Amino acid sequence: QKETTEAAGVLLRRGAAPGFTITDVSGAVMRTQRGGAMTMHELVSLSTALSTARRLKAYIAEDKPSESTGLRALSDTIENLKQVENEINEKIISEEEMADGASPALFAIRRKLKTQAGRIRDTLNGIITSSRLQKFLQEPIITMRGDRYVVPVKAEYKNEVKGIVHDASSSGSTVFIEPSAVVEMTNEIAELKGKEKEEIERILYELSTFVSEFAQQIVATIQTVFELDFIFCKARLSLSQNAAEPELNDRGMIRIKSGRHPLLDKTRVVPIDISLGEDYDTLIITGPNTGGKTVSLKTLGLFTLMAQSGLHISASAGSTMAVFDNVFADIGDEQSIEQSLSTFSSHMVNIVGILQQADDET
Repeated sequence: QKETTEAAGVLLRRGAAPGFTITDVSGAVMRTQRGGAMTMHELVSLSTALSTARRLKAYIAEDKPSESTGLRALSDTIENLKQVENEINEKIISEEEMADGASPALFAIRRKLKTQAGRIRDTLNGIITSSRLQKFLQEPIITMRGDRYVVPVKAEYKNEVKGIVHDASSSGSTVFIEPSAVVEMTNEIAELKGKEKEEIERILYELSTFVSEFAQQIVATIQTVFELDFIFCKARLSLSQNAAEPELNDRGMIRIKSGRHPLLDKTRVVPIDISLGEDYDTLIITGPNTGGKTVSLKTLGLFTLMAQSGLHISASAGSTMAVFDNVFADIGDEQSIEQSLSTFSSHMVNIVGILQQADDET
C-alpha cells in the first residue's frame, strides 16, 4: 500500500513515468553463463531493458525521495550497466542488422561484397546494353532468381545467350538466364556471404561472453524494473479511479466511506458506506430488485482483495479495511445441471461448503 501511495505521489509531481516495452531476456542472459550465445533480437532487447532501467532510476531520483521510501530502496538496487548497453549498441544496429564496424573482419568482408556486387552489375549492364544481345532479350533489365543474377531472354533465343537457365515464365515465352560471365563472380558472393554469417556468429558469441560477466546484475536489474513497473501500474490505476490508501487492521474492522465499485461508471455510481466489525459483526442488506444489494456485497469483497493486493480502493480517504485469511462468495444464479440441483439448492451447497471452511479470519 505504501509503495502504491509513493508511486502515485511521484506520478502527480513528475508526470508519467518513462514509457517502455520491456522483454524478459533473463533466460537468454543466464544461457550465456553456460557458454550459449544470444541472438541479435535478444541483445537488442537487453540493451532496451538496460536503457529503460537507467531512465526509470533517474526518474525516481529526480523526484528526490528520501532514502527510507520503498521506491528509492528498490531503484537503488538498479545497477548502472551502461558499458554493456554501449557494447551492444556499437555492434548491433537492429534486430536483423550487425554494424559494418562490429569487427575489422566483418568490415573487410562487406567491402569485398560491395565491390563484387558492383562488378557483377557492371558486367550485366554491359550485356543488356549490348547491341548484339539486346534483340535476344525480352526486356533490358537485371532481375534475381534466388540469390542469382539473371536476365530475361526470349525462349527462342535461349541458346544465343551463354549461361545457366534458372527459371521460365508461366507462358514459357521467357527464360531467365544467369550469363556465364557472372557465374563465377556470383559464386564468390555466396562464399563471402558464408564468411559474413560466420563472422556475425563469432561476434554474437563474443558479445554474449561479455554479457555473461554481468549476468547476475542484469537479471536482478530486470526483475527490479518489472517490480517498479508493477508498482507504477497500481499507482496509475489508483489515480484513474480517484482511489485512496485504506487504513489496515487485522481485527476484522471495516469502515468504507463513499465506496464506489471500481468497474462501474464513476460519474453515475451511487457511493455506499459500509461499517462492519466494530459495534456489530453481522450485516443483512435488504431492498428491491436492482437496488444495489449485490453491488454492495461485491464492493466489500473486491475492496478486501484489492487492499490485500496493495491496490488503493475507490473510496474516500480514511476508509478502513481488514486483512483476512479467506474471502468466499456466493453470487449469481449459476446452477449445477450435472448434480440435478435447483438454483436454490446449488446456492445452499455452496454456502454449506463456505461454512465448513469459514472462521473468524474469513
